[in-house]
Amino acid sequence: MFDMRRREFITLLGGAAAAWPLAAYAQPTDRVRRVRVLMTQAADDPEVRARLNAFRQSLQKLGWIEGRNIRIEYRYAEGQADRVRTYAAELVEMGPDVILANGTAILRAFREQASDIPIVFVMVPDPVGDGFVASLARPGGSVTGFTNFEFSMASKWLEILKQLAPKMTRVALLFNPEAAPYAKYFAQTIEVAPAPYRVQLISAPVRAAREIEQTVAEFAKQPNGGLLVVPDLFTAGHRDLIVAVAGEHRLPAIYPFRYFVERGGLISYGSETADLFGRSASYIDSILRGAKPANLPVQQPTKFELVINLKTARALGLQIPDKLLALADEVIE
Repeated sequence: MFDMRRREFITLLGGAAAAWPLAAYAQPTDRVRRVRVLMTQAADDPEVRARLNAFRQSLQKLGWIEGRNIRIEYRYAEGQADRVRTYAAELVEMGPDVILANGTAILRAFREQASDIPIVFVMVPDPVGDGFVASLARPGGSVTGFTNFEFSMASKWLEILKQLAPKMTRVALLFNPEAAPYAKYFAQTIEVAPAPYRVQLISAPVRAAREIEQTVAEFAKQPNGGLLVVPDLFTAGHRDLIVAVAGEHRLPAIYPFRYFVERGGLISYGSETADLFGRSASYIDSILRGAKPANLPVQQPTKFELVINLKTARALGLQIPDKLLALADEVIE
């Protein structure tokens, strides 16, 4: 039903904004510019390191060298909502020229602290619905950035899960209501899935680690179930627990990012996060050269990846279809 081999989604402006013409803006001056970055996870998290390496490398290619003409301060929320608010206030107090915000909860915290500091967000699925921008084409205000999912992605997750577990008749949508207010849009996509993939949808909101264990255990009491994990700050911070609980109850589960699969999850299909962070540097660069966020269209992801963990599949007694194996960007043995 969808062309995963192609790995390319058409962006709002055909990706043209990613190569925003720099000649229109002034060249960097000798004045050191101040960039502040708040990440969802810990500094030593391999996923965080990959994202920030891509970001820094792209900045360097654009002429911004840390310690010479740019100074970047980083903070890491480590999946904790209270740290998001604390660090957002701290970084705003530093008086940055521009902020890089990783995720919906972090962007919301910055917007509560400052209305005029330019902000580039990354991995915010619904910036219009959450009121951060007026529209994708014309953001308005001081915020713009890069989304990481279209809500139609839920139909692709469901299709993949049904291919892995053809007998599946029920699927639990696992999410945190505070971190993922947009989860309802993923649910709506699942509810109107075409007949071959139609299943009973069970909403599974969780707000604490113990609720993950309780909710998944209760859902697994009935047969033919599967688990679909919504991308949000909370699920990212509890990835190990979610993967462990899914394995304990022998539930086939699909995740939004590869790092779940690297930690033992069954399968993931989602945007390449390091690519999004690399692209975000172009907007940081444009703003530092004089561009207004209001005039920089929100961009959508262009690269997606399918990752499969064969060891987990064998443990669950699942046979991965040859079609999925052929389409996989990575197979973990």
